[in-house]
Amino acid sequence: MKRLIVIGFLLLLSCNKKQTVHNRFEQQVDTVSTSYAKGFSILNYKNFQLLKIQSFKDSVHTLYTYLLAKPHAKVPRSIKYDYKLQIPIQTLVATSTTHIPPLVALGEEKSLVGFPHLDYISSPEIRERISQHKITELGENENINFELLLSLQPDLLMGFSIDQHSGYKNISQVGIPILYNMDWREESPLGKAEWIKVYGALFDKTERAEHIFKKIETDYQSAKELVPDGIKRPEVLSGALYRDVWYVPGGESWSARLIDDAGGAYVYENLKNTESVALSFESVFNTAKDADIWINPSYFSDLEEMKNKSKHYLQFKAFQKKHIYNYTSKKGATGGMLYFEYGPSRPDLILKDLIHIFHPELLPKNYKPSFYQALK
Repeated sequence: MKRLIVIGFLLLLSCNKKQTVHNRFEQQVDTVSTSYAKGFSILNYKNFQLLKIQSFKDSVHTLYTYLLAKPHAKVPRSIKYDYKLQIPIQTLVATSTTHIPPLVALGEEKSLVGFPHLDYISSPEIRERISQHKITELGENENINFELLLSLQPDLLMGFSIDQHSGYKNISQVGIPILYNMDWREESPLGKAEWIKVYGALFDKTERAEHIFKKIETDYQSAKELVPDGIKRPEVLSGALYRDVWYVPGGESWSARLIDDAGGAYVYENLKNTESVALSFESVFNTAKDADIWINPSYFSDLEEMKNKSKHYLQFKAFQKKHIYNYTSKKGATGGMLYFEYGPSRPDLILKDLIHIFHPELLPKNYKPSFYQALK
């Protein structure tokens, strides 16, 4: 009887010890703080991290959970996740040029092994690796070359859409983890840039990623503070006609916030939308024919091209005054738009360009825009 009691006591002690160890590994230590981004959160545990991709409609709702752990890390069975990634990841397939600048900033160019439509990439560091045949052309995003992708066996494919088209489903089924990068859904300019912290977690460079973002945030806020309260704000129009429809940024969009922070008065600031809004030409003309400045007129690179496309453009005051600015002239070696590749991760540079356009007196006379130029 005494022997049974002793055995029972030892078993209970053993269970309590296992429970203590189990709880120690389960206990959350802290989080990677985010000040602007809404689409992700990173929870730090003793031996691993949980990266959560969140719904923009309901931040409490997690769409996907990624377990990030180093080799041989102890992870309790009770931890739930969709994909497990061994960090630091070694090889990556990206699907959007916006995925490129964070890799370069973190010094992880060598990790990129595949990309659809390589000509879109402008980064000199990545173009050098392309010239050395170290990055594989994977075709088109909507139809990635499945056989080539399998031959690469990347640690991760970074997708840009939560919608799982058939290609993504096939990729997932063969065991290649897919991380859905939703930076394009962020409404805050700094929210997009803050996604570098996701890359920091993937490459086990969290501190470096936070340092890079802090510098961007500081530069953005410093530029914003150059615009004094009460300054006269020029009226700003954005967009152009596309098949008889004029798409304008919503009044609560990323673009609208940049215009506001740069000291502009966006003509559609009252549109309570975060995405583009389709309007008729007549509607836009009635609202914005007297706008002082016109930015982002589609892919036009000069005024003659605009005039040849539509005579209606000549009726706008901004066209008549030649106050139209676009990012189309700044391209990489193979024609990729620098604005689309670098802009989302460097809102501080876009903001300075817009301040230079709206209030040139607020920046040095020798200021050289990173993206924008006046159309001639």
